[in-house]
Amino acid sequence: MQVQFREFNPFDLWIWIEFDMVPSNAEKQYVEEVFDSWFYLGKLGAFNAENLQVQDTGLDISYMEYDEDAAENTLMALMHNMSDFEYQGTWGRCWFDLGTSDAIAIDILINALKQLSKEYVTIKQVFVGGENESWPVQQRREAKIYEN
Repeated sequence: MQVQFREFNPFDLWIWIEFDMVPSNAEKQYVEEVFDSWFYLGKLGAFNAENLQVQDTGLDISYMEYDEDAAENTLMALMHNMSDFEYQGTWGRCWFDLGTSDAIAIDILINALKQLSKEYVTIKQVFVGGENESWPVQQRREAKIYEN
């Protein structure tokens, strides 16, 4: 699975997926569940790089003391909106307003999509941002938007 970054605006972001072949309904469901799960975690502030206490501790986290005050004193990192996933031929796309979530969210999504592609549905490439010449984006359509 190739990953390409195009023009990136976290408040108006399209993520494009090209499948190896037209995805079946089951394959669409796998993809949509990954994106829905990722978005819901983002709405809850999970992608806050300012509070990575466990990661920053290293390998030995036995009896680690979690600093609640440090966690409470970080800036919020919340995703705001997501549209329904759309499909056209071998392409799928979804629009996001990533809000104040940190870039770690993109890494986590890419990691999940790489594993999904290995085990469930073959994804040729993922475009993060920008537009797809063969499937133009009009102004954000009145797609189903999940808001805060």
